[in-house]
Amino acid sequence: MHPHPAPPAAAPTHSHCPYCALQCGMTLTPDASGTGVSVAGRADFPVNRGALCGKGQSAAAVLSAGARLTTPLIRGAGGRLEPAGWDEALDAVAAGLARTRAVHGTDACAVFGGGGLTNEKAYALGKFARTVLGTSQIDYNGRFCMSSAAAAGLKAFGVDRGLPFPLADVPRTGCVILVGSNPAETMPPALRHFTELKAAGGKLIVIDPRRTRTADLADLHLAPRPGTDLALALGMLHLVVAEGRVDEEYVRERTSGWEAARSAAMAHWPEYVERVTGVPLPQLREAVRLFTAPDHAMVLTARGPEQQSKGTDTVGAWINLALATGRPGRPLSGYGCLTGQGNGQGGREHGQKADQLPGYRKLTDPADRAHVAEVWGVDPASLPGPGRSAYELLDALGDDIHSLLVMGSNPVVSAPRAAHIEGRLRALGFLAVADVVLSETAELADVVLPVTQWAEETGTTTNLEGRVLLRRRALAPPPGVHSDLDVLRDLTARLAPEREKGFPTDPQEVFDELRRASAGGPADYAGISYARLERDEALHWPCPGPGHPGTPRLFLDRFATEDGRARFVPVTHRPAAEEPDAEYPLYLTTGRVVAQYQSGAQTRRVAELNKAAPGPFVELHPRLAARLGVAEGDTVTVTSRRGEARAPARLTTAIRPDTVFMPFHWPGRGRANTLTNPALDPTSRMPEFKVCAVRLAPAAP
Repeated sequence: MHPHPAPPAAAPTHSHCPYCALQCGMTLTPDASGTGVSVAGRADFPVNRGALCGKGQSAAAVLSAGARLTTPLIRGAGGRLEPAGWDEALDAVAAGLARTRAVHGTDACAVFGGGGLTNEKAYALGKFARTVLGTSQIDYNGRFCMSSAAAAGLKAFGVDRGLPFPLADVPRTGCVILVGSNPAETMPPALRHFTELKAAGGKLIVIDPRRTRTADLADLHLAPRPGTDLALALGMLHLVVAEGRVDEEYVRERTSGWEAARSAAMAHWPEYVERVTGVPLPQLREAVRLFTAPDHAMVLTARGPEQQSKGTDTVGAWINLALATGRPGRPLSGYGCLTGQGNGQGGREHGQKADQLPGYRKLTDPADRAHVAEVWGVDPASLPGPGRSAYELLDALGDDIHSLLVMGSNPVVSAPRAAHIEGRLRALGFLAVADVVLSETAELADVVLPVTQWAEETGTTTNLEGRVLLRRRALAPPPGVHSDLDVLRDLTARLAPEREKGFPTDPQEVFDELRRASAGGPADYAGISYARLERDEALHWPCPGPGHPGTPRLFLDRFATEDGRARFVPVTHRPAAEEPDAEYPLYLTTGRVVAQYQSGAQTRRVAELNKAAPGPFVELHPRLAARLGVAEGDTVTVTSRRGEARAPARLTTAIRPDTVFMPFHWPGRGRANTLTNPALDPTSRMPEFKVCAVRLAPAAP
């Protein structure tokens, strides 16, 4: 029985988009048949104010039976996936996991989650891994999203929340530096906040190797070589010091560690930074002038500076610039990160990250372990310690890890060095995938479980502002489709029946337990309830009690460190893990296009989105194309040390002549992540998606 029944036919339901971290407000109206919905933007939701991008407008298309899975699949004797009943499929998953544990031990079983799972699912998945499977081997694709910003934020501020202020503050500030972000294509409804900033007289500085649609709006566009954002930030901080633009009183009263960070920055002379980044010194000086002139200003980062083998230090350098100029913890100012995935924020807060327990508690902290263990009714000593990060977990498949349960992720397309990871998945003794669609990863599975999606289930997500939102169930799922909570309960009943009661399928019951587990932690949800969310209260964590209004703006009084001060962290520029050379003379950078999303597993099943973005391409400068004898539309081969990809050429002066760009939404011959480098940031364990060395050639006929 579904604990949150669908409303009567034609009754509109307030909900939120299934895609990016804006979590745009939507109204869903069931059609006459009760099997589909129409989608409209909600004008009263402050993030999108009625606007939806093409993905949001067409989100209902993935609810149709033709686009998604509606029955479990088991790999038969002939090697093909064949329809099966739920009991047969669940028995097969439980048997595969139990067999691995019996032969190879608990850590030979692994779990890989997703940043699109609701808070309830992410929480239950982490609990399942640690208390039912007893494995330390759990991580999720959010490690590929903003883990470097999370690590840098923890170092500087003592807490990790994407934006420490509402997005609606952006139009009211004086200047925004937008580093490695292209919201015009990645989150179009957010673009209004930046156009309103400019309309109010504020300045926009965009830092990106490509002249994107967002950069076209900028008052100043800086186009550094890929992998040099760290040097750029340090060069700007050098100029802030040299030109006497440091907010000395703020630094003295609200920060620590300035002298060491200052010394590190002063070693990065502007002329050196110009040589490293390719950004002319006059542009560097103008960026500093624009940023320091107004009373209020913000630095916002996204995947560009984060998806590097030095991503934590790079984000840390931009935070240092914000701190030196007195921005964080002041109204209409500060540092923030534009989270990518729909529940990228909540997904890492509540236990599917390798080193974290619910509420951002630490697996290595005895008090945190004791608190969560008490909520879960287990001995703290029974909880495993931290496991491998996402890429390291995937790289160990078939060697140390023999069984894998995947929920809501498609690493065959999204992981770096993807051909290698596809091989590791094929080497597994057992693979089970729970998903909405038959993704490229699900196609490799021994068992595939069809699960409910956004409009067919109730659950919470946490958007890029730390705002907790309630997605309400608007229609019943197709027959034969179960929720992820059902799957975890039913697997627990088979693997550890004594724990079955700890895995309720009512999302509200799961959320109430999550509230208790997070209480007193950095991401405290204790005061957030379904009742308050159903009243559309704007609740940002931390919200420690039922009468607490939530915290839309962090750090106004103190930072979340022991002494209440923000911490400068000294950082120094270093090259990317793989720089161009004679054999591979070009930079490759990757990213998204407006009509597709992440690995494309869902959006590639929507006709109107495929019409807008039908396949991969390679973006290159006309000068490079002329040198190679390549014309618009010619198929080119891009080769790195990890493999090759093929796609049509798209010529544009909006990219540097030493750089090529590929979107990463497609599998097969055009898979960009076949090429990318899994070199990991030493702190965040983020792979270096944004820069590697490649060569380019016309494809053989």
